[in-house]
Order: sequence, then structure tokens, then C-alpha cells
Amino acid sequence: MANNLPSQVDVSKEQLIADFKVVIADAEALLKATASQGGEAMANLRAKTEESLAVAKEKLADAQEVLVAKTKAAARATDDYVHDKPWHAVGIAAGVGLVVGLLIGRR
Repeated sequence: MANNLPSQVDVSKEQLIADFKVVIADAEALLKATASQGGEAMANLRAKTEESLAVAKEKLADAQEVLVAKTKAAARATDDYVHDKPWHAVGIAAGVGLVVGLLIGRR
């Protein structure tokens, strides 16, 4: 069952996706703010940035789809395990509850 729980990597991916969305939003705001700035160099930079943002958004969407699919698979596997071995699941939950209770009681 340990393989079915979300790993630290999945949590890090979720945080990365959230952070990346913020970066994209900030970059889009910067592009809008500099839209009135003239010059060929600025226009080239703006075009290159827009292209990079489009690629980044596409990769972000792909990563998010993969993360959602893995999360759904983990939830399905956990659900199957609980249905196949309900008493094992109850025992594991009781053990986890006991450990959490002991840790809270130490404070």
C-alpha cells in the first residue's frame, strides 16, 4: 500500500505547477505593461516571450494531466486495496491513528 500513497515527488510537482502558474501570470502582466513601449528590440523580445509562454503553458498542462492521472490511479488502487482487505485497512488506520495520537500527546 505504501506505493499507492502520493510521494514527496508528487507533492513537489503540485507545488511546482502552482509556482509555474504564478510565473506565467506575472510574465503575461509584464508583457501587457510593456505593450506601449516601442522599438524593434522590445517587439522582438515581446514576441519571443509570448512564444516561450505558449510553450510553457502547454508543458504545464501536460504535467498537470499526468499528475491528475497518477493521483486518480493511486486513489483507485487504494480503494481497491480497502475493498479487497478491509480489516488490513482498519488495522493500518488504527496504527496510524495511534502513532499520531502519541505524537500529539508528547507536545
